[in-house]
Formats: sequence, structure tokens, C-alpha cells
Amino acid sequence: MLLIWQRWRGWRKGRPFWGGLAAVIAGAEICAIPLAPLKIMLQQGIAGIPSVLMGAVMILMGLSAWCAPHYRGLAGVLTVLCAAAALVMSNLGGFLIGTVLGILGGAMIFAWQPIPAGDPVPDPAPEQEAAQEQEPADEPADGPGPVPRPVQP
Repeated sequence: MLLIWQRWRGWRKGRPFWGGLAAVIAGAEICAIPLAPLKIMLQQGIAGIPSVLMGAVMILMGLSAWCAPHYRGLAGVLTVLCAAAALVMSNLGGFLIGTVLGILGGAMIFAWQPIPAGDPVPDPAPEQEAAQEQEPADEPADGPGPVPRPVQP
């Protein structure tokens, strides 16, 4: 069981998982609201079609972020564009829930950066310590000397 959990964590950390999950949930939410029985959906006409298409594209972009993380830039931008378009074209973007989740998910997908294999996460503490250890050469080690007072006539 531990091996499965470790493999899952490795897979999840190697791709924009949380952004893809938010995009899939947003797309499903935007898709599900206008879905109705076929007779009612045909009576809706053109109003129901963009909702289903935009939701399907958002789901596809979330899945592509998982399966092909090197396309994260395209997937993130298309997710944000579809979520913003859904605000106008699809019941306020799934009653704002789908639009907000889609924009956040697309932003997380776009902003995700892979950590190269074998490179540890840089620790900022040694850089700060090295900066503190370096002192200017023209000042003594115990700090600047006393400041001379101006002579008053």
C-alpha cells in the first residue's frame, strides 16, 4: 500500500495536478447545468450548445495538463479563455462557480513549473547567510566608526 501511495505522489507532483482537477471540475459543472433531456435541449436551441462545448474543452484541457504536462501553457490559456467566455455564453459561467474554478485552474496550470529530476529544491537560508557573511572591504569588521561632528564657528 505504501508503494502505491508513493507512486501516486510522484505522479501527482510531476504535473499540474490541482490546476487540472479544478479545470475538470469547472468544465463538468459548466457542462452539467444546461444538460437536459434531448427534447428540452433541442428546444433551447443555440443557447445550450456553447455550454456543452466550452465545458468539454475545459475538461479536455484539464486532462491534457495531466497527461501531457509540457502543453501546460496552451492548456492553461485555453482553460482561462473558455471560463471567461462561459461567463457570458453559459448561464453566468455555471452560476459563477464554473468560471471562477476555470480561471483559477487555468492559472494554476499555466503557472506550474516542473522540478528537474535530481535537483533538490533550493534552500534560501544558505543564500541569506552568505549575504550576511560578506561585508564591504572598506569598513572595519565591527562596523562604521564614529561620525565626526561638524565644527561650529
